[in-house]
Amino acid sequence: MPAKQLLQTYADRVEQVLDRHLPAANTAPIKLHTAMRYATLGGGKRVRGALVYATGEALGGGPEQLDAAACAVELIHAFSLVHDDLPSMDNDDLRRGRPTCHKAFDEPTALLVGDALQTLAFEVLSSQNRGLTAETRITLVRILAVASGSLGMAGGQALDIEATGKDLTVEQLIEIHERKTGALIHVSVVMGAIAAGVGNEALQALDQFGRAIGLAFQIVDDILDVTSDTQTLGKTQGADEAANKATFPAVMGLEAARERATTLLESALASLKPLGDNGRSLAEIARFIVNRHY
Repeated sequence: MPAKQLLQTYADRVEQVLDRHLPAANTAPIKLHTAMRYATLGGGKRVRGALVYATGEALGGGPEQLDAAACAVELIHAFSLVHDDLPSMDNDDLRRGRPTCHKAFDEPTALLVGDALQTLAFEVLSSQNRGLTAETRITLVRILAVASGSLGMAGGQALDIEATGKDLTVEQLIEIHERKTGALIHVSVVMGAIAAGVGNEALQALDQFGRAIGLAFQIVDDILDVTSDTQTLGKTQGADEAANKATFPAVMGLEAARERATTLLESALASLKPLGDNGRSLAEIARFIVNRHY
């Protein structure tokens, strides 16, 4: 199945699962729940959720086994975007082609939306889920908490803020983005594997795949911030440069950044060899991540 069709199939499924787990908009407090749904539903390619499904299915897992993990990782991603867009952070007005949460509502509501989405993710994971043992649910909660906390995504954001306006080496930039962006993409792959009941050999290969594609995703994002436009991106083009952020094109040069993304894609695809034909969906998503728009 072509990557775009594959991603749409997974996006449609996780959208339904998210809709089911988010409180209804008419549930008190109405403003908060309306904003939570606004920030989460109806936008994005759902790459992280797709990686959960594609990984789990490659290992023989059924969609019902994978729904909770896919939903949880998308809730964490939505929470991170709401907080990242705030004036005290990246100060963005546009996300997924529409006003950011704090612009559509207000800053206090956006803060609470992020808090509530984060806690909902762990509620979903820890609840009784079809096909998942209590031990598996605890493992999923733990690894998602690590990936989104100070040793993962939140830590990467902190390092990114500290690095604003500074000259960084490529190694320093990689450290930031292996946490800020890469950790959540990597854990999406690992969660899909664990939910499906993976063996050690396959988990090692998928660990390598997730790390490579997670870093490649950020490199391509940085490239697109230079080469694409606001309408295509769905967020403000050139925002990183305007904020004096260190990016891969700025540190490495545009062509070198493209070459690094290609090398990471090759590494990711090579790591899928133990899966044989079962890894085709993951390979299609990896190619999409690296080859989008350029």
